[in-house]
Amino acid sequence: MRIRLLGGLEVMSGEGQPVRFATRKSALLFAALVLAGRRGATRERLCEGFWPGRGDAQSRNSLRQALADIRRWFPAAGNAAISIDGDQETVALTAGPDEADIWLFERKLAEGGTADLAFAAELYRGDVLAGEVIPDGLDEWFGPHQVRYRQKALQLVERLSLALPEAGSADEAACERLAERLLASDPTAEPAHRALMRIHSARGHENAALRQFESCRALLKKHLGVEPEAETQSLAASLQTRGGNRQTGPTHDTIQPAQSVATPPRPHDQPSVTVMPFDNLGGADDEYFADGVVEEITAALSRVRDFFVIARQSAFTYKGRFVDVREVGRELGVDYVVEGTVRRGGDRLRISVQLVDAETRAQLWSERYEGAIEDVFEFQDRIAAQVAGAIHPAIRGAEIELAKSKPPTSLRAYDIVMRAYPNIWGRRKDTNDQAIELLKKAIAVDPAYGRAHALLAWCHASNAAYLWAEHPESELKKARAAVEAAGSIGDDPTALTAAGSALSMCGDQQRAATFIEKALTLDPNNAWAWARHGWIAIYKGEAACAPERFQRAMTLSPMDPFAFAMRLGMASSMAMAGSLSQAVAIAREVIAAHPDIIMSYRYLTAWAAMSGDLETARWAAQKLLAAQPDFTIERYRSLPFFTHMSEWADRVVEALKQAGLPER
Repeated sequence: MRIRLLGGLEVMSGEGQPVRFATRKSALLFAALVLAGRRGATRERLCEGFWPGRGDAQSRNSLRQALADIRRWFPAAGNAAISIDGDQETVALTAGPDEADIWLFERKLAEGGTADLAFAAELYRGDVLAGEVIPDGLDEWFGPHQVRYRQKALQLVERLSLALPEAGSADEAACERLAERLLASDPTAEPAHRALMRIHSARGHENAALRQFESCRALLKKHLGVEPEAETQSLAASLQTRGGNRQTGPTHDTIQPAQSVATPPRPHDQPSVTVMPFDNLGGADDEYFADGVVEEITAALSRVRDFFVIARQSAFTYKGRFVDVREVGRELGVDYVVEGTVRRGGDRLRISVQLVDAETRAQLWSERYEGAIEDVFEFQDRIAAQVAGAIHPAIRGAEIELAKSKPPTSLRAYDIVMRAYPNIWGRRKDTNDQAIELLKKAIAVDPAYGRAHALLAWCHASNAAYLWAEHPESELKKARAAVEAAGSIGDDPTALTAAGSALSMCGDQQRAATFIEKALTLDPNNAWAWARHGWIAIYKGEAACAPERFQRAMTLSPMDPFAFAMRLGMASSMAMAGSLSQAVAIAREVIAAHPDIIMSYRYLTAWAAMSGDLETARWAAQKLLAAQPDFTIERYRSLPFFTHMSEWADRVVEALKQAGLPER
């Protein structure tokens, strides 16, 4: 099988080399011919779909060029396994029945045996062309195929889960993987939820099955505002009945009811979270590992300081019984609940974790991790770090939404700072100015709120670094004053990171490093602090130290609002090490995802010019000037973070001149 369309587009040549078509249109044309099958597609329809509005002659010429690109990889020959055939009217791809995953997928579905269905389940790695950028207009071509095959996958996961002969089989594992892939792209896919409920039940884990149902119900409520289908509710009811007749863990008589926890005062009414005992879906020998994971995650979250974490011993009073998260929230007085499962499969360990709102039951975040058994303790530490890194922004996001829903008359300093957060991410001048105004209001409510002062320093420094302000030096002065006004922030990693970041952009790398390193001592899983630690290395002229720090940040929080800055930081270190083509590629990706981030055009202009690609450099320079008409090389070069990297700064200046940007 050399052609994969399910989950992306992967094509192997006859020599076993990955095929890299010259243009995206060529790659998508190839995919369209695979989907068309032996019947092919008319040249007229291909021209209209792929090159609309170009005129008949021009669009047919573009089609010929794209077909020539494809034939370069698959030349026509009498014994060719894959080739492009056609006449004046029609074009078709000719290949063996097992060369394309979608053809094999269709055949296995038709054959219909349990092993056939499991084989098809493994073939479905995701939607047709998932992750591929499809230009406007072509979504009408590929959209129906994506819907069709997703429906087939949902029908498949239901059929396979109902046909599984016994627990623990390879077919069951294939069904489970398919269900998890479907839920990763659509958390509301009920057939996948039902499949996992049946699998958990077949293994004797009714608690896990019922938690799957609660997760399904919360996700449907959150995303669609509906209740589960009758079939899903009926399955859950049968599991509850069955679970009542089976003792799956310690009985209620042997478990002490959860006691109300005496908690110390929480500064600024910070949110609270508990990590519940994870369900062990493996054998009794794995129980120690499941408990160890919970203990490590609890300890990692306790270091975050942005929320209050309930002690492990209180959470473990629920071990062995199914409880609703609302009940946990009321009894422990928490806002958020972390749940999970641990399962051993052969020499692999799989951990699934989710964060749930204790009041609404809405799932705020979920992730699955896999690792080798021989690395069990290293794996346990890594999972704890990544979970803490991901839960931090997830809870912050939930608190932001809660603060936004409150009437202005009831806002506290904490709520006002939460409202400011979405505007703090360094994307645009107008949102940054809104953040400054909100942070000033928070300080007016609570003048001693160190975090508000520190975040205000970050915003003023951003105004200077991104050249949003007419007088950057004035903004840098305000940033330094806000850091001093923050006072004692030595126990707040977020405030330390904000203050250190501001000082770094003010040019004081030594003091900035002290703040950031203190933040990482308190919270080793603080993604923002790791990212700023990387930037400090660059600004100190120690770019070789930066990639590891940026990678740590991206691993801890891949969906972080500052992810674009992490990527650009990694690209900066690559550019300074001479890998300009890689740096340019990353800058292009960031611009494609966030065209409103003006700083990206600065980097792309410089790196493209350095690499000799003046066409790209001039394009980026024009985009930069369109967004920032008053940009000059002199203003940019005068920013204080260039102080310790003068040689690199001179190279940047020369590159910007080559691209045509004004010097003064």
